Amino acid sequence: MSYPNADISFPGLLGDWRFTLSPKLLDIGNGIYWYGVLIAAGLLLALWFCTRRAPRYGLSEDDVLDTVLWAIPFSIIGARVYYVIFYLDLFRTADGGIKWSETYRIWDGGLAIYGAVIAAFLTAFLVCRRKRLSLWAIADCCVAGFFIGQAIGRWGNFFNREAFGSMTDLPWRMRLWIDGSYYIDVHPTFLYESLWNAAGLLLLCLVIDKARRFDGENTCFYFLWYGIGRFWIEGLRTDSLYLFDLTLFGERVRVSQALSLVMVVVTAVILIKNRSADPQRMLVKRKAAEAAALPETGEGRPVADEPSEEASKETGA
Repeated sequence: MSYPNADISFPGLLGDWRFTLSPKLLDIGNGIYWYGVLIAAGLLLALWFCTRRAPRYGLSEDDVLDTVLWAIPFSIIGARVYYVIFYLDLFRTADGGIKWSETYRIWDGGLAIYGAVIAAFLTAFLVCRRKRLSLWAIADCCVAGFFIGQAIGRWGNFFNREAFGSMTDLPWRMRLWIDGSYYIDVHPTFLYESLWNAAGLLLLCLVIDKARRFDGENTCFYFLWYGIGRFWIEGLRTDSLYLFDLTLFGERVRVSQALSLVMVVVTAVILIKNRSADPQRMLVKRKAAEAAALPETGEGRPVADEPSEEASKETGA
């Protein structure tokens, strides 16, 4: 449920001040929404950040750019497909058919972050196989971008007045003014997830990455950290996607909570299993060892073997 035109206030923090800005930045065509602008800004900042850090993982900026530029469009498709699958009843006709013309109308809302992440990894896997790149080195570099994109993109939910939580009277509650005199006080779950991702980014860059022992460790940390946070936050939300009609202990199973639990367990097992991994097997370490083994010039720089005089003549050098 969303209230796109409702005023927003935080009475426990900001008193009577109200946020009244429209969800649309520009009312052109179907509209240019703040949500889309924030997602685009998050993607660009994430891309810049990851390309700058690429050498830390034995990669070039082009390696990251090639992978990410393929992953972005398929991530959007994946996010929409995931949403449509688990909200399929919203796209059915009276006779049980599917209104296919509405399944791609992302400007009407309906993207799921887990669908985007799954599609991104599948795309990266194919690109890395094609270009003979290390998938896990790429992933370790790019998960920082996931944290950045999600931390910024969640503020799009704030502008849309959506993805909020259940009723609460906590001091940081968000108040949605449904009309001039009626309001509801709810958990600002968009803010919880944004802050959780920001904290994850800091931990990743300042702690986890500095002690990385194997390619894939940053990736495991991302899924572990995000999975824990999403499992908690999803339990507060009122607009969850449900796993069809499956129930557990009398409650319907939320898709994101089920997937989060699986991710946390799997990544925790992987991290424990690789706690004694040899860091020298990481791509960046292997490349450094290969560079150190090359002969040096008079200036002390390692170089590849120079071509022979005959080979130079054949190539026109």
